[in-house]
Amino acid sequence: SELIRGFLLSGMPCPSSCPPGLLALMAPGLALMATFSLPSQAGDRRALPVEKPPGVKGRTLILLDVNTKSPVRIISENFLSLQLDPSIIHDGWLDFLSSRRLVTLARGLAPAFLRFAGKRTDFLQFHNVKNPAKSRGGPGPDYYLKNYEDDIVRSDIALDKQKGCKIAQHPDIMLELQREKAAQMHLVLLKEQFSNTYSNLTLTARSLDKLYNFADCSGLHLIFALNALRRNPNNSWNSSNALSLLKYSASKKYNISWELGNEPNNYRTLMGRSVNGSQLGKDYTQLRSLLQLIRTYSRAHLYGPNIGRPRKNVVAFLEGFMKVAGGTVDAVTWQHYYIDGRVAKVTDFLKTRLLDTLSDQIRKIQKVVNTYTPGKKIWLEGVGVTSAGGMNNLSDSYAAGFLWLNTLGLLASQGIDVVVRHSFLDHGHNHLVDQNFNPLPDYWLSLLYKRLIGPKVLAIHVAGLQRKPWPGRVIRDKLRIYAHCTSYHNHNYVRGSITLYIINLHRSRKKIKLAGTLRDKIVHQYLLQPYGKDGLHSKSVQLNGQPLAMVDDGTLPELKPRPLRAGRTLVIPPLTMSFYVVKNVNALACRYR
Repeated sequence: SELIRGFLLSGMPCPSSCPPGLLALMAPGLALMATFSLPSQAGDRRALPVEKPPGVKGRTLILLDVNTKSPVRIISENFLSLQLDPSIIHDGWLDFLSSRRLVTLARGLAPAFLRFAGKRTDFLQFHNVKNPAKSRGGPGPDYYLKNYEDDIVRSDIALDKQKGCKIAQHPDIMLELQREKAAQMHLVLLKEQFSNTYSNLTLTARSLDKLYNFADCSGLHLIFALNALRRNPNNSWNSSNALSLLKYSASKKYNISWELGNEPNNYRTLMGRSVNGSQLGKDYTQLRSLLQLIRTYSRAHLYGPNIGRPRKNVVAFLEGFMKVAGGTVDAVTWQHYYIDGRVAKVTDFLKTRLLDTLSDQIRKIQKVVNTYTPGKKIWLEGVGVTSAGGMNNLSDSYAAGFLWLNTLGLLASQGIDVVVRHSFLDHGHNHLVDQNFNPLPDYWLSLLYKRLIGPKVLAIHVAGLQRKPWPGRVIRDKLRIYAHCTSYHNHNYVRGSITLYIINLHRSRKKIKLAGTLRDKIVHQYLLQPYGKDGLHSKSVQLNGQPLAMVDDGTLPELKPRPLRAGRTLVIPPLTMSFYVVKNVNALACRYR
């Protein structure tokens, strides 16, 4: 008893004198992700009772240490980035991006990229006019109240008088009318999405100004995806409209990076004829030449090809693209959705098999990229919990955070440089901010990640005690642990601190004992749980027992940790996500940027 208790506190390998059968699992190893679970015993009548080790109390105890000497991966400072869908032109929300509240929320997630792209990218036309009332897509002033359009014009005039960052304070009645308009347009947008038939969109110069103002005020770097479906008779890309947009942006000295198209592997269903990877590679080479002709963008970054899920035909598409344009792009991009939003259930978000679907995709993409351009950075763009716009009270609930946080941990641990979340604000239910401009659970999760997680990924040493092991039984990984150096931008912690983030999908609490370099250090806990009676369906969250909400339109709340005494065992509640900053570790890997 005393021998085992001493071993647990020290984190040292079990000596040969340990009673046989007492340690069911004790295999220290180097891993990027630690996963342990307690198997159910229901239905197995042959299982014999096993004596529980003293002091363990029938619970799984995980011993955890981190390799602090050097990082195993270093990702971008903009690792967690954002996306806006062009549908915000249709439903009118683009006109409200200057809202102080939206800018405050976006600024909380800086530094980051802001990608303007989506299904409607390839139906977007640029029109160099300034009059917002006559050029806006969607229902006009006769369809709604005329003063709605007049208010937009007056707001634009007021913004024009401001210098620098342009911020608007929209009256409540104006926002209410916009929500009514967006609700009606939502039905139109969903019909287009399900039928895979999209109407053309017009982006005016005024709208582009508003988009860039939002990105610039929020500290985000804009990435603009150009329409790739404008084709010449020989199926080459028609760049005339893109050139008009590039020239206008250059005249305004807008600092923008560029892409061409969205999910080009699906063009056959959109236009009746396909564009293969080799042709898209030529189109990207043409775009690079255009950029080099414009002084402002001669060194602009170019990303692509933003393919869909890497099935067999899509992998072949990527190979064709990489042969022609692998050296042209600054990062290779693809996108992923976990679940069909029309059929999703809350239990889907707890399935470990679903969480693991991304791993196979990463391997496929990396294999192709490393074949043609070894070392080229890879991005996951347009990632969402569910497709088809998501599902109310599911993809915008606390439960969706399990997939989102695991996506961040898995991608970082496998060296994916940037992940772009779809979407910051849009017509569906995959967004971080709702149409009342209130942050949803995934926003708060993202904010914690930004505040606490740095770009250096650390390897983990793990070991655990497990009662009643079953030889040969597949143990599903319902406890997921990731480690990074703490963010250098967080001045509450000295350099050398380490942040752990943990997902517990078990329906029971789990205990973790910090060992080795983490032993006897003060820990700050950030425990994120659903708030209110809706449980996993909740759209509100609490941090260490305190509900999170904006203080006012210009102020985010203070994210207060709960200090834990040195040496205390971490107790992870069931079905929760949490962050733990281990202070003053003085980790060599984390001392310098």
